[in-house]
Amino acid sequence: MQQIVQRRTRAGLVARDAERELFRTNFDTSPEEERHRFLFHVHGDAGVGKTFLVREFEQIARERGALTAYVDESAGSVPEVLAAVCRQAGDQGHRFKELDKLLLAHRERRHEAELAALAALDPQPDAGGPSAGSLALARAGLAGLGLIPGVGAFAGAVDPGQLAQGADRLRSGLGARFRSHEDVRLVLSPESVLTPVLTKELADAAASVPWIVLFFDTYERTGPFLDGWLHDVMTTGRHGALPATVVVVTAGQRPFDTARWGGFADFTTVVPLEPFTEAETRNLLAVRGVTAEPVVTEVLRLTGGLPVLVSTLAGTRPAGPDDVHDPSATALDRFLKWEREPARRAAAIWGALPRWLDADVFRVAADCPEEQRDELYDWLSGLAFTDERAARLRYHDVVRAPMLRWQRTRSPRGWAERHRHLAGTFRRWREETEAGRDAAELWADAEWRELRLAESYHLLCARERGAPQAVVGDLIAACEQGEAAAERWVRLLEDAGRDADLETLTGWWRELSEALGEGGPAAVLDRLLGLLPQPPVKKARANRRPLVVGDDADLLPGLWPVPPGADAGRHDEDHEADEADVPWTGDPDPDSEPYVPGAADPDPGTLLPASLAVRLQRGAAVLAAARGDYGGAVARLRYAIRLAPRDAGLFALRGEYRRVLRQHSAAVRDLRHALTLDPGRAYAWASLGATRLALGAPAAALIALDRALELDPDYAWALIRRARVWRELGEPGRRLTDLDRAVALQPDSPWAHCERGDALRAAGRDEEALTDYDVALTLDPDYASAYASRGVSRFHLGRAADALADLDRALELSPSYAWARDRRDEVVRHLDG
Repeated sequence: MQQIVQRRTRAGLVARDAERELFRTNFDTSPEEERHRFLFHVHGDAGVGKTFLVREFEQIARERGALTAYVDESAGSVPEVLAAVCRQAGDQGHRFKELDKLLLAHRERRHEAELAALAALDPQPDAGGPSAGSLALARAGLAGLGLIPGVGAFAGAVDPGQLAQGADRLRSGLGARFRSHEDVRLVLSPESVLTPVLTKELADAAASVPWIVLFFDTYERTGPFLDGWLHDVMTTGRHGALPATVVVVTAGQRPFDTARWGGFADFTTVVPLEPFTEAETRNLLAVRGVTAEPVVTEVLRLTGGLPVLVSTLAGTRPAGPDDVHDPSATALDRFLKWEREPARRAAAIWGALPRWLDADVFRVAADCPEEQRDELYDWLSGLAFTDERAARLRYHDVVRAPMLRWQRTRSPRGWAERHRHLAGTFRRWREETEAGRDAAELWADAEWRELRLAESYHLLCARERGAPQAVVGDLIAACEQGEAAAERWVRLLEDAGRDADLETLTGWWRELSEALGEGGPAAVLDRLLGLLPQPPVKKARANRRPLVVGDDADLLPGLWPVPPGADAGRHDEDHEADEADVPWTGDPDPDSEPYVPGAADPDPGTLLPASLAVRLQRGAAVLAAARGDYGGAVARLRYAIRLAPRDAGLFALRGEYRRVLRQHSAAVRDLRHALTLDPGRAYAWASLGATRLALGAPAAALIALDRALELDPDYAWALIRRARVWRELGEPGRRLTDLDRAVALQPDSPWAHCERGDALRAAGRDEEALTDYDVALTLDPDYASAYASRGVSRFHLGRAADALADLDRALELSPSYAWARDRRDEVVRHLDG
């Protein structure tokens, strides 16, 4: 009897009779029946009761004997989701031993990769510990190799030469540190290793339970990293067979992505949630003992059927219509009128200040007697408008927002002071977590990220001077971590802008959220460039002589002979330089007009410091290049160079991008200027050597590449480029020596293996060349050049049919590949006799 009463009470709390019955009857159908659904998606606006319904679904599933797991936004990646599933399965008596073991190995290998990155990218740290530069290098190197969520080799303020050198060391260091190829995969692509084990564990569990139900709540937060993975698991067999008795429930504010899930519609039930109907509202009020018609009418008018408001007012059990407030009443009167105890009222009001609460945060936020704080926190945890998830308490948005407005408008100074106090507490806790840890570890630590976000939120709400610039710096760093981290920092702007009534931040959020959805972290940085006023720079003046490097002899006399006419007239793909293409002497003029792309009436308080603006411009340039937009990258670097005309790294980076664009003369100018500012940059020497080779000057190229390798003997990229010079100079032995060394340093590089294969083929050693080509294609199955080269070697060995298949594949991958097409024509003519 008691169980039935509890079940009915719970049903009355959330109403949704039709939705609950729909989910319950699904367990009465066999997976083989057409009526059975494998996927339920609950969606609706905030405050409509999605989490309550999902929890009700979970209870229904358990009543049917199901093994269940519930995951929300506290999980930030697929491995974290799998860890939550593993832990909850164990709590229900189903230990996923193999998955648990692999998850532990994943965490250990990830930590080893971070240590390898730091060792490889800063091999001789200062005695006092790793420098800030080395920590940034480690993070950038890991992102560039895909060891952390990221977009390409985003370097931020990191010098590209150091990054290139360190990445070479890192690749070889990982090969030595990890015990097997499986360990490498466990770090590089953990989902590919962990997911097949998950499906096996679920299959084993399915033998002893009738159903397995997986719940993914707050899908608007987890979907960006979870949706593609979940689709693969449910609709393809690449991760193994998923038991037919598995049912998946997702819940979020957005409808399903029909572009991805449209073909799965016959197996899916979409559950859209709207505010309660009048009948559902009356039912919930009746369960709470509120039946007087004037009271019910007033609650209906006040709440509009929004479940959280209906539940809140029903919980107060108003005796008459006078106890039900007018909608324009303050948050205090609206939600706490029936709570007469001052300490409780204060606890509920001040507890709304943080975005989330635990007992420790509540003790800082609450304005109540210290001896009552634990009791009051327990009371607050039981209120209808709070929800405990992942051991943290959160107010529902529709309740918290008016409470915050009441506090902010009633006492603006008190509001700011409380937020400063909270910010200071979160800062102290954050600093405690940082002791002895590097930047890579911190950004990977969910606790540190949450503390940093909370600190920043409260500083923004207090309108603390300098807080927007600090958050922009964090946002740039978050973009290095990938889309999930960038989304958290963009959402911070939304929350602070809304809660503190800061229209500037709200505008930033709208722009950056749109950019994130359209183009990911790279688009966020692009949009920031248009949103934030940049520091002023000197404009060109007719009487100002640009600091332009002269002839090659001005830099290193007699070393770099220039082919006749190579630079004359600035021909080939170069364009006439505008005033931004050359470095300016002197510092920026603070009185000149600031450069403000796309911003109207900017707030002077948001003007970026020059160092942060340079970092933003440089980061946007690197991400533009990562997506193939080298022209856009060069354009972004122009302004960065104006801000930092003595930054050799900016010139080196722009020179490399111009080399890729085949603007060789302009590339030479940038690279030579970088070396004038800093002759010790191996990256700039190597890029200059490659550019000189493209200009038809192998002797000059050799001098530059030799210098790069003197500075860094383990610079694999420079070794491969120098091998190309040896090819032009007719030195096959030296060519192979350099390529052997490059492969030893970079065994996981398909480019290094393909280049050595070409050298072996040119030496008539086709059988050995095939080995390198096979390795290159194992590492990169879509490497068109390796297919074409392997096809030629196979043809030399009399395997014409295999050669034709390789050359066809090369042209399929790269239809404009002229060399492969010519070689294919030769093979076809041979086969035609």
